Amino acid sequence: MASSDAISPSLLFTLLFAFALSAGMLLKLWLASRQIRHVARHRNAVPAPFAERITLAAHQKAADYTVAKARLELLELALGTAVLLGWTLLGGLNLLNQALLHWLGGGMWQQLALLAAFVLISGLIDLPVSLYKTFVQEKRFGFNKMTPALWLADLCKSILLGAAIGLPIAAAILWLMGQAGPYWWAWAWAVWMGFNLLLMVIFPTFIAPLFNQFKPLEDEALKQRVSHLMERCGFAAKGLFVMDGSRRSAHANAYFTGFGAAKRVVFYDTLLRQLSVGEVEAVLAHELGHFKHRHIIQRIVSMFAFSLLGFALLGWLSTQSWFYTGLGVYPAVGLSADWGSAPNDALALLLFMLATPVFTQFISPLFSQLSRKHEFQADAYAAAQTQAADLASALLKLYEDNASTLTPDPVYVKFYYSHPPASERLARLSYTP
Repeated sequence: MASSDAISPSLLFTLLFAFALSAGMLLKLWLASRQIRHVARHRNAVPAPFAERITLAAHQKAADYTVAKARLELLELALGTAVLLGWTLLGGLNLLNQALLHWLGGGMWQQLALLAAFVLISGLIDLPVSLYKTFVQEKRFGFNKMTPALWLADLCKSILLGAAIGLPIAAAILWLMGQAGPYWWAWAWAVWMGFNLLLMVIFPTFIAPLFNQFKPLEDEALKQRVSHLMERCGFAAKGLFVMDGSRRSAHANAYFTGFGAAKRVVFYDTLLRQLSVGEVEAVLAHELGHFKHRHIIQRIVSMFAFSLLGFALLGWLSTQSWFYTGLGVYPAVGLSADWGSAPNDALALLLFMLATPVFTQFISPLFSQLSRKHEFQADAYAAAQTQAADLASALLKLYEDNASTLTPDPVYVKFYYSHPPASERLARLSYTP
């Protein structure tokens, strides 16, 4: 066959990207449709194991909430696919880059402007759905407690914080891409990992308080019980805090935050209002189970490994012309056509960020399965350290209060659920009504 008849690497990559995007969209559409049908089919009857604890009204609320979220997922899927095509194959990112090049010329400032403009435009596109989710869907089901003023304040803080943190780290990586030679990606990975570790340390003390109030736990009985639990489990924390989660949502939770000596235990105020002392202790024991089984360390190590692979892949792709042209980006007028180096390192970052999820979405069930395994292990640890009945009761209350359906579609669960369904978790705990 003549070489002129061969498919170019650029076209081949375009076809591969389009196929992966289409296959992923159809898969997600099928999964969401299954979830909607399955939940709706079981809406009018509480599963037998829960019939004595969960009312039909609560079960139907959870079903309606789940279906509403799944339908919104379909809208977000359609919008996200259209936006992704707009940025890539339809030339949106290329046009934005060309416009900024003509306005600012080349160099670091143009690249930072490209990153900032991309983030702002993407945020504006997502804004209507975000507002609907918060002020219509969440409000409809009684979860949203956020006022428009608080929402706007959070938005402004997020933008300022994102610029203050994001632009310097982006500038550092872009500088390394341009100045650190062919192995710039190894240095960039080291900077990125150092930044993430630093963020784990400073987040509880400096960032989280910008959005929520954290007060020391005042309930002496609960404090004593929790302290004894942590002592038994060999866990040291800098403090026990209550967060004003009720300012924004009726959802409840508890979590560890921070890294090293900066670790904190945080309870949502909604959690403390909904659960008894024994149930709160059991929920905390579950979180301690993650610590005891080294799940957090495993996730950090995994993040290190996958990010290193990602930076290495980016280092190679950024030198391949087909990576840019295959995704709708071409050299700007006046720039060198030598593709031995990327015409714009910010373009390489953005294209990699846009394209990678299209291909990695198919392995997400593996991570979901691992996460569910970790949750079972944490449940077993909590049952051994506290009363299994308290953990079962707490989980059931949280499922009910958060309107989590008791009848999710099994296939949907395998793809998306990071936590096992209530029926599986309670069965492992030998729950009886």
